Amino acid sequence: MRARRLLGLGAVASLLTSLVACSTPSSEAPSSTPVLNADAPVVAFYGDSYTRGTGASSPEKRWSTIVSAERGWREINRSENGLGFVNRRTSMGPGLDDIPTLIIDDDPDIVFVTMGLNDNFSYDRAADEIHTAIDSDLDRLRDGLPEARIIVVEPFWYTDDRPASVDVIAGWVEAAAERIDADHIDGASHWLDGHDADSSDSWMASDGLHPDDTGYADMAKRMDAALRALDPPL
Repeated sequence: MRARRLLGLGAVASLLTSLVACSTPSSEAPSSTPVLNADAPVVAFYGDSYTRGTGASSPEKRWSTIVSAERGWREINRSENGLGFVNRRTSMGPGLDDIPTLIIDDDPDIVFVTMGLNDNFSYDRAADEIHTAIDSDLDRLRDGLPEARIIVVEPFWYTDDRPASVDVIAGWVEAAAERIDADHIDGASHWLDGHDADSSDSWMASDGLHPDDTGYADMAKRMDAALRALDPPL
């Protein structure tokens, strides 16, 4: 890696509101940041609340930070609550309305794209727009970061009720990843199966929508195994 500068469904409508309305932007470093080498790989995360770590007891407990700490990565977490390839894109506000551009400006060695969950709530009215946005975002990231390794993760999901749109959007994401020669991690939409808010073995936080620390720890474990299985492993 190159040396680096030091640089983070009820009704569907009500659920969407709940997924959107949480805390503040999360590009900050965790409160207890490990000492990293000056040439530590810079890794940017482009995702929604499931990568932002909403529901965790602290930023250190989110899966992205666990994985980064284990690998000695310098994490830039640009994930936002309610964000999708289409959802909330026009309401992010100045400086956050074009996160792919921010990530390109970060000039990371590795980029994780973990988007698509929230777009299921707009699928019936905006399917074509979602498909177009997936292609656009991934094309822009590849064009802007030709040397970066891009890891595209199948969109996460969180209930036993699984609308058909989950697999459709996941297929669009996988096809776009293949087109830009990115790594793709499949199966992530099933990582929380059997542990939703109504389960006797729930891994969801008190809001019933986001993983708790146990859920994020398991996501980190699964992500670690998936990264090790890549060619080359990461």
